[in-house]
Amino acid sequence: MTRRSNSSLRIFWTLLLALGLTACASTSAPEPASSTPEPTFTPAPPTPTLEPMALSVNGEGIPLAEFNAEVQRYITAQTALGKTVDPQTAAQAVAEDFIAQVLLAQGARANGFSLDDAGLQARVDALAAQAGGAEALSAWQQAHGYSDQSFRSALKRAAEAAWMRDKIVTSISSTAEQVHVQQILLYNRETAENFLLQLNGGANFDELALRADPLTRGDLGWVPRGYLLDPQIEEAVFRLEAGQYSEVIETPVGFHIVKVLERDPNRPLSPDAYLALQERTLKRWLEEQKQFAKIEIFAP
Repeated sequence: MTRRSNSSLRIFWTLLLALGLTACASTSAPEPASSTPEPTFTPAPPTPTLEPMALSVNGEGIPLAEFNAEVQRYITAQTALGKTVDPQTAAQAVAEDFIAQVLLAQGARANGFSLDDAGLQARVDALAAQAGGAEALSAWQQAHGYSDQSFRSALKRAAEAAWMRDKIVTSISSTAEQVHVQQILLYNRETAENFLLQLNGGANFDELALRADPLTRGDLGWVPRGYLLDPQIEEAVFRLEAGQYSEVIETPVGFHIVKVLERDPNRPLSPDAYLALQERTLKRWLEEQKQFAKIEIFAP
């Protein structure tokens, strides 16, 4: 009996110590069951360090590291062409290019196109295959100042921008109202006024044009609206009827007298005119977007 009692007593005290009840019993009465527990404090996670940005377009930023790498690539490319470019000029050119890319990419997403992760990975895989494998592509990225993340971001932005660019330029019709233009271009007003006086007196336009330009006779070919560089010349030729010529028109190039030889309300565009209209349409779209965009430049 005595050994069983001592053994039971040892087990009892062992359980009390294990549960931590002995300290409560020896110092004070237990707290009521309804008392509020002491609050515990969890330390806030550290604030992530924000990546510095070179510029921002409508809240979409270009990291400074990517921007600086692109500036260096631009300078290297210009040097290879035999051109010398100072860093400030290079930075301005790169900033304009990034702004255009971001605006176009944002336009693509607004029109329902966004390159998803699967599409991006497919493009990365295709480029790796062309480069000779993933390691070769990685080596190319490092040699050209890209991290894996900046390369993927640039590739996604470029794909979306290209989609929007194609959407803009393919909206141009392959036919347009055009006029066949011939000009007399002279380099002082007195001579130009003398030629106009001769024309008004019945002189042949083609003969005078030959005197001014023996090589081309001043033939500018068929031109659509938006193709001629000077708006004064364009306004004049589209106001004239076939067979009519203009007064003397002064431009930075010289003094012009232009004549419309023929008109066509819907003539196929030449490849050069079509390309020029595409470029000007794209430029006009970007200028319109910039007017309403919030553009911030942080890089020096």
